[in-house]
Order: sequence, then structure tokens, then C-alpha cells
Amino acid sequence: MLYRKFGKLDWSVSALGFGAMRLPLVDNNPANIDVPESIRIIRYAIDHGVNYVDCAYSYQLGRSELAVGQALRDGYRQKVKLATKLPSWLADTQEACDRYLNEQLERLQTDRIDFYLLHALNARFWPKLRDLGIFNWAERAIADGRIGHLGFSFHDDFALFKEIVDAYDRWTLCQIQYNYVDADYQAGTRGLKYAADRGLAVSIMEPLRGGRLTRRLPEHIAKLMATVQRERTLAELGLLWVWNHPEVSVVLSGMTTMKQVVENVATAG
Repeated sequence: MLYRKFGKLDWSVSALGFGAMRLPLVDNNPANIDVPESIRIIRYAIDHGVNYVDCAYSYQLGRSELAVGQALRDGYRQKVKLATKLPSWLADTQEACDRYLNEQLERLQTDRIDFYLLHALNARFWPKLRDLGIFNWAERAIADGRIGHLGFSFHDDFALFKEIVDAYDRWTLCQIQYNYVDADYQAGTRGLKYAADRGLAVSIMEPLRGGRLTRRLPEHIAKLMATVQRERTLAELGLLWVWNHPEVSVVLSGMTTMKQVVENVATAG
């Protein structure tokens, strides 16, 4: 496993992070995660060097955090940094923020979230959280030890991204969508460089667009691929394109099968 600098922190993150947003299901039922298989693939990733696990309050109808909590038993919690996210659309008061965070700590069977992100900030959720005093709340949660560092994930345009980055000088990380067809989408390459220049760690989501870049390529990309000899899979090429940007700290992959985990871990090495 290769490791990278994580923003301003004196800590190195695995190039590949485990994104717990597409854990395996029983009978394709989104309400029924296959917990034993989820534990198996998460622990395989950790045993092979992954040290960053990312989830969220809302992933898989709220059941992702429960499965991750079980996977991190038996000493695995001490081997990773754990990230999860405040449901921005639900958090209308500081008291609600406390309620959701405490629920997440219980779900994840831990007393501390290493990286707590404000989920899916956009032109609607950002002003609401800003105006309810989210930074004062977060600093209290950091002071009492429930969270280690504050960050945000983002879905909007670059101008708003820049505003959010500049609004708070104690951000530790941000999470953006980035891949070779989304270089100019949302925060994009400009946002990646802007955040990194200001010392934020940058976590990448959707490096393969939920797997679509391994199956059905945009027409212009498919034509390009047909012109070259390649020894790597489409998944490898997609991940390597993102890793080729030195500003990227960690690339999250929402892995569902052991085959995906084994292949991605190998690529990250």
C-alpha cells in the first residue's frame, strides 16, 4: 500500500480509502446489508494497508454505520482513522447536531470520530449550517473529544466551494467528486488545487462514477480507449488518473465485492 500526506496533519493516509456507501446486500435489498461479508471485505482492506474508512449517517438507509461499527471490533478500530458525516439536511439546530453525532458514535461503537464532515454542502445546506453556528458547535465537539477534526463534502459549483473553504480557517479536509470525466464538474480540478494550496486534505469520491467508468464509457472515451493498447483494467486506469494528481490525499472506493477490494488494494500498491 502506498501512503500520502493528509493535509497539515502529521499522519499518512493510505492511497485507497474504504468508502462504505455500497456494502454488499442480501437479495439486493437496500435495507439488508450482508454484515458478515461486509466485515470480511472491510477487514481484508485494513489487513492490506487501508487505514481510512469513510461512511455517513444516511448511507444505505442508515445501516452502513452499523455494519462498519461491527467490522471495526476486535482491534480494527485502532488500525484506522474513521470518517463519517453529519446529515446536513436534517440538522436544524445545534441540539440536533449533538443528537445525530451521539447516535453515530453509538452506531459505530466508538467514542470518537476522527474526521467529521458536514455532508453534501451546497447552496441550500451551507447557509443553514453556517447560520446555526456550526463552527462553534464543532469546536465544542472537538473540545469534548467526540470528534477529532472537521471537514465537509461538497456538491455544487466552484464559487461556492471557494466560499466554504475560505469561511473557516480550521478545516482539516474536504471531500469532492473527481474523475477523468468530471475534471470541470462541481469543485473540479480548480477546487482540488484551491483546497490543497490552503492545507486541506482532499478526499475523492466517485473516482469511477459509481463503477460506470468500468462498464459504459462516454462515447469519446470509448473511442480513445479503442486506439491504444492497454494492460490495465478500466478500473485501474480510472483510479490511477486520480492518483496522478499530487493534491489528492485519499481516493475512496465504494467496494461491494471481495474481487473489487483485492484488485483496488493491488492497484493502490
